[in-house]
Amino acid sequence: MKKFVILLFVAMAALSAKAQVYVGGTVSLWHNDDVDATTFTLDPEVGYNLNEKWAVGGILTFSHSKLDEGKYNAFGLAPYARYSYYENKVVRLFIDGGLGFSTQKVKGADAVNGFEIGFKPGIAIKLNDKFSVLAKCGFLGYRDDYMNAGSGYGFNLKSEDLSFGFHYEF
Repeated sequence: MKKFVILLFVAMAALSAKAQVYVGGTVSLWHNDDVDATTFTLDPEVGYNLNEKWAVGGILTFSHSKLDEGKYNAFGLAPYARYSYYENKVVRLFIDGGLGFSTQKVKGADAVNGFEIGFKPGIAIKLNDKFSVLAKCGFLGYRDDYMNAGSGYGFNLKSEDLSFGFHYEF
């Protein structure tokens, strides 16, 4: 066990020495007056820069809503591959291609599982060597009951798909 912990520590130190590992995410709190619902969502993200153009990562989502009908919790896991197609000293344009799996449970009802597969375009603005702010907007692909988004396919560019977050590179 001691050897495994030391090996894990050395591997993480080697990865972070080249500033290739990044962490970040988004958080949201929203109250909908029309249906008297409050939703809290937390989306931590971790990734690894393979080179200047490619990165791989994943987002773990937790969402909790309180409605008149009851409460529901949702969990999601969305691994992705990120391709950066334009970059200068401050701005980077990218597209995330991946799939996501989710499960949601309304208190007193059966769980609903869903998935998505598709692409999400984004922009990153570098604030300094370590911090960047990100925005993603839109979705091109297929969803089947993924995180309460319904089912269907196509291109969707609306404010519900707009998210802002940050990244910190080690």
